[in-house]
Amino acid sequence: MLYRLLSRCDRISFQPTVISLMDRGILGNRIADLGIPVHTLDLNPKSPSLTAISKLLKLVGHIQPDIIQGWMYHANLASFLSILFYHKPCIWCIHNSLYSLEYEKKRTTAIALFSSLLSHFVQRTIFVSQTSYLQHLEKGYSRKKSRVIPNGIDTSVFVPSSAARQGLREELGLEKKSILIGAIARFHPQKDHPNFLQAAALLLQDNKESDIHFLLCGQGCDRDNSTLTQLIDELSLTQNIHLLGQRNDVPDIMAALDIATSSSFTEALPNVIAEAMSCGTPCVVTDVGDCAELVGNTGRIVPPTNSEALARAWQELLDLSEEERMNLGQLARNRIKDSFSLEIAVQKYEKLYRELGE
Repeated sequence: MLYRLLSRCDRISFQPTVISLMDRGILGNRIADLGIPVHTLDLNPKSPSLTAISKLLKLVGHIQPDIIQGWMYHANLASFLSILFYHKPCIWCIHNSLYSLEYEKKRTTAIALFSSLLSHFVQRTIFVSQTSYLQHLEKGYSRKKSRVIPNGIDTSVFVPSSAARQGLREELGLEKKSILIGAIARFHPQKDHPNFLQAAALLLQDNKESDIHFLLCGQGCDRDNSTLTQLIDELSLTQNIHLLGQRNDVPDIMAALDIATSSSFTEALPNVIAEAMSCGTPCVVTDVGDCAELVGNTGRIVPPTNSEALARAWQELLDLSEEERMNLGQLARNRIKDSFSLEIAVQKYEKLYRELGE
C-alpha cells in the first residue's frame, strides 16, 4: 500500500522520501524506481543500536521534512523519536488488528501497547479498518486524533482477464472448465490454512464427480512446507491442491480464480480480497475485521474457524450459473471502484498532508 500511495501521489505538491529501518526489502528498489529517495538504517531487529538511531536522526535532520509519517508499529515509534528532536507534524499508520498480536513477537506487542500513550502526542493515527480503530481505542489510543483510511486498490492493475484464467489452467495442467478456488496469503497461523484445507476436503466429498481444484499462493505455501503438505496428505487432497509459493503475477492469479477466499481468524482489512474483487472474482471470507463490510452483498461471509460453513458458502457460489457468478464478480469490482479504489485513498492522504502542512 505504501508503494501504491507513493506511485500515485501528486509529485508536484509532495516530494516524499523513504527511510527503511532495515534494508530495502522487496519493495525498496521499486520505490526508488519511482524517483523517490530510499535510505536504509540497516537496523538489527534483535538488537537495535545507537548507531542506527543516530543515523535516523541525522537523515531526518538532513532531509528536513515538513511531515514525518510512520508506517506500522516499529516505524511509528521511530517517527515519534524523530519528532522529539525535530518538531514536525507526525502521522502514524497502523495496518494490524490487535487480536493478531498474539502471533507477533513480544517486542512488537509491547511497542503496540506502549504506543497507546504516545498516540496522544502525534497529530494523526491512521487505521485501515474500523475494527482495528475500535480495538486500539480500547487500549488507550487517542480517539480525537485517530482516522480510518482503508487501503486502496489499483483497479487498472487488478482487472478481469479471460487470458489469465486460461493461462493459469494451462500452467497447472487443468481443463478450461475446471473450477479453481484459491487463497492468497503467507503461511501464518492467523491465516488458518487448515480451515481452508478442511473445507476443501468437505467440498470434494459432496462433489466427487466435479472437476474442482484448490490453489494456495503466498510465502511458505509450497512443497517445502512439511506442515502444510502433511495436512494435505492426511486430507487426501494431493491431486486437487496446487501450491504456488510466492509469486509476482498475483493480479493474473486473482483474475484466474472462480472463487477467492480468506479463511483467516483475524484480519484488519485484507488487501487480497479487495484485489480479487477488483478482478471480478466472487469472494468467500470469514467474518473478521472489516471483511464483511468490504465484501457486502457481492460474496459470502462465514464465521471464522468453521470449515463446514466455508464449504457450504463455496457450494452456494458453485450452484450459481457461470453467468450469475460473473454478475456477482462485476458487482464486486464496482464496489471496489466506488468505495475502495486507490484514487480515493490517495485523495484522503493528500488532504491530510495539506491540512498538517499548512
